[in-house]
Amino acid sequence: MFTGIIQAVGTIATMENHGGDMRLRIATGKLSLDDVALGDSIAVNGVCLTAVELPGDGFVADVSSETMELTSLASLKPGSSVNLEKALTLATRLGGHLVSGHVDGLGEVVNRSDDARSVHFVIRAPDELARYIAHKGSITIDGTSLTVNQVNGAEFDLNIVPHTIQETIIGGYQAGTKINLEVDIIARYLERLVLGDDAAKPGVKGDINEELLRKTGFIA
Repeated sequence: MFTGIIQAVGTIATMENHGGDMRLRIATGKLSLDDVALGDSIAVNGVCLTAVELPGDGFVADVSSETMELTSLASLKPGSSVNLEKALTLATRLGGHLVSGHVDGLGEVVNRSDDARSVHFVIRAPDELARYIAHKGSITIDGTSLTVNQVNGAEFDLNIVPHTIQETIIGGYQAGTKINLEVDIIARYLERLVLGDDAAKPGVKGDINEELLRKTGFIA
């Protein structure tokens, strides 16, 4: 698990095809790996990866072909900047929100504009994720825990303060940039819980509608 508070911006040093998967070597910059062991998890742009080598100036991780297809990692190249966060411990401050490092889908930056000292972004999410994104709720963008300012269908607004712009890769976003999205894990579990006993039936989807709410006693 992670908190969505980016600890450093790293750089993709090399990318190599490795038995059908992709092997990434990531230079971690100012992120100390003194407390990281082989097998530990590090989030790279919000994707939970396992350290399989620790060469001293960073770490090496294997990325499956499925992960490459379903996340923005496929658009990386040597020299690309990436958000980094080590897995949390029981002594870690939970400054953001609980983040699993499992990407739910790819979003796209629709618009970027200045808003005083902050930067305003409009993001379009996949239609199937729209129901999990709420006004003033939490969303993870390339591993960064952020608060949703407004929601309009499958599009939502973010205001990014100067510190976040400087300390993450968000400062480089432009219209058309593809980004990893992870919705609030609580919304995922809540949807499943509302299904009640129907959750065990094959083919039952998690769509919350008036009929389901009446059946489960949430409305009369």
